[in-house]
Amino acid sequence: MKMSEEFPSKYLKAADLQGREVRVTMQNVEREQLGDDNKPVVYFKGKEKGLYLNKTNATTISNAYGDDTEDWFDQPLILFSVMVDFQGKVGPAIRCRVPTAKDNKPARRDPISSGPSDFPGDHDLNDDISDVR
Repeated sequence: MKMSEEFPSKYLKAADLQGREVRVTMQNVEREQLGDDNKPVVYFKGKEKGLYLNKTNATTISNAYGDDTEDWFDQPLILFSVMVDFQGKVGPAIRCRVPTAKDNKPARRDPISSGPSDFPGDHDLNDDISDVR
């Protein structure tokens, strides 16, 4: 039995990412009661859990997509886990970033695998050993 599964949360935790970067698309932002505070929570298309927005993540998204959360609809994010210091204790937290051009490129073929290469310059290699003297 895993205790983390015994007390499910409607909000994402760093452990939910399983050490991976996860690409999501923002759907909407709602204000929800979290403890004594009313905090913004961003929800994602096709995902059940929302991400409660701390100041760091809210600033990252606002800098990229604007101050009005209405403008965030249908915009992509990448979620990842980092270790942070919070109130004198170090623990995992979720951070977000805006995808870069590198994130949007299709995966390249492994250059040491068999088959034709997609890498520039690889077609210039002369594999004909009949020229060797």
